[in-house]
Amino acid sequence: MQVWHSVDEVPADFGATVVVLGVFDGVHRGHQQVLSAAVAHAEAHGLRSVAITFDPHPATVHRPELDFTLIASLTDRLERLEATGLNGVLVIPYSLEFARATPEEFVGRYMVELLHARQVVVGEDVRFGRDNAGDQRTMVALGREFGFDVEVIADLTCPETGRRWSSTWVRECLADGDVAEAAHVLGRPHRVRGEVVHGAKRGRDLGYPTANLRADDLGVVPADGVYAGWLIRPEHPPAAGVRKRLPAAVSVGTNPTFTTGGEPERTVEAYVLGRTDLDLYGEEVVVELVERLRGQVAFDGIPALLEQMARDVERVAQILESN
Repeated sequence: MQVWHSVDEVPADFGATVVVLGVFDGVHRGHQQVLSAAVAHAEAHGLRSVAITFDPHPATVHRPELDFTLIASLTDRLERLEATGLNGVLVIPYSLEFARATPEEFVGRYMVELLHARQVVVGEDVRFGRDNAGDQRTMVALGREFGFDVEVIADLTCPETGRRWSSTWVRECLADGDVAEAAHVLGRPHRVRGEVVHGAKRGRDLGYPTANLRADDLGVVPADGVYAGWLIRPEHPPAAGVRKRLPAAVSVGTNPTFTTGGEPERTVEAYVLGRTDLDLYGEEVVVELVERLRGQVAFDGIPALLEQMARDVERVAQILESN
């Protein structure tokens, strides 16, 4: 899959396309079905499939005062988009200047002139152009004007509950620490990604050395607590006997047992089960979260903490055996 971060990067000879439009925050099951429809149509008609997405999220540009974090980093979003079979993704740098384009200007420049769209696939709640003035009816009208077909995908819902697949649903699950339910909506475990940095090394002193993730661009971090998960080393060179996906007990929170004052820092720390020899400093890792064991607890002392940590590690191993 080709990824373009500016219009200048799009090859002039890329060919006619089927275009799908959206932020695709989390690339959940609803997104996946819309994307699959675009890919299937492109393959059936000898066209190329392309997604147009945005970075940063439009909400952070129009309302910078909001405490808004994307469900996953752009790197993860692109990986998930590639998994759908798309041929290309255009990442538009979203800005107030870009947002001034009318719906007709946006479609004409990006979909028609740049990507030579023969069909556009959108969800029924699509909004685009200045002041979000464009909707599905606008897109259909512009399709008639510019000569491309439009397929509007109706809201897609969970067959068990009837609830609409949405990024909001994922966020609610993560806020509650329900990573298993989040995985149901996403179609795979939620993950956070970051560089391993030096911490206070309390875990090492206690016999459970952890990989501490830098807080930048992690994605949405779930509620404080202890989780079963996997630590993945995406950039680690393959070698005989080296596993890139390692079982881990993951702690999210402020380490209240050791908090003595000031503003506590919220961290994500992963202990790889049975491993005290890993040197991950400076390496970018992914932590997949499978199941929440418990919430965050302030223990009376180190012995009580160690006793609980041993139980947590045992339970994590049991959970991951079936994953």
